[in-house]
Amino acid sequence: MDWLDIPKIPVGATARTVVDWLKRHLGGVFDTLSEGLGGLIGQTLKLLQAPPEIVVVLILVALTWWLQRSWKICLLVFLGFLFIINQGYWKATTESLVLLFYSCMICMALGVPIGIACAHRPRLRAALAPVLDLMQTLPTFVYLIPAVVFFGLGMVPGLIATVVFVLPAPIRLTTLGIASTPTALTEAATAFGATGWQRLVKVELPWALPQIMVGLNQTIMLSLSMVVIAAMVGANGLGIPVVRALGQGNTALGFESGFVIVVVAIILDRMLRVRKK
Repeated sequence: MDWLDIPKIPVGATARTVVDWLKRHLGGVFDTLSEGLGGLIGQTLKLLQAPPEIVVVLILVALTWWLQRSWKICLLVFLGFLFIINQGYWKATTESLVLLFYSCMICMALGVPIGIACAHRPRLRAALAPVLDLMQTLPTFVYLIPAVVFFGLGMVPGLIATVVFVLPAPIRLTTLGIASTPTALTEAATAFGATGWQRLVKVELPWALPQIMVGLNQTIMLSLSMVVIAAMVGANGLGIPVVRALGQGNTALGFESGFVIVVVAIILDRMLRVRKK
């Protein structure tokens, strides 16, 4: 069909040109960022791996009690970590937990303010909507290519790819929570002389807190789903044995490491679930 014989739109060539330009002009920035994040991750790993496993587990159980005030959840967390230690995945679990911690911290630090801005500015929300759709629907393997080009192999490119994939969740849920604040509440606060900042801190954020916590929960679960993909660019953690099992066709190793990932997901979900008052 002659009418379809048109020049190919240079999507790939354009993307390659942009990546090459960024690498050429901002290579020093990426190297500094990689070294900084890599050092931070390494120091955090030392804090988790230097003490005996049981000491770290007891600290995490104490944190669970402070968050949930439930002995049943504390027992579940304790038994879950004992199972992980029994299976020989403590080191890999700490590596994945550090990756999860920093990805969640970055996503929430960026996602909550952006979500608040989107809730108050419909034009910004409309402009960001297609960008967020692209970040969530673009195959995650595509993120790994520029991440490796900019940051090399290791934990840092896995962290960057995870943040790009997960960031839309806290943005959208924060926007939903802030935007759903009843008009009567905001009008009452304004009538009593509340400033915009006071209205946000004392009315909108408390109302949106359940949605924000759901956003944190989704951030954790989505980040955990990236550990296997991050392992393909050299990120240590629970994804390594899964990738090894896939390459070797090792069913036992695959189910063993996969079940450990499920246990970690259950532990984190119960630890950080919004407590009913």
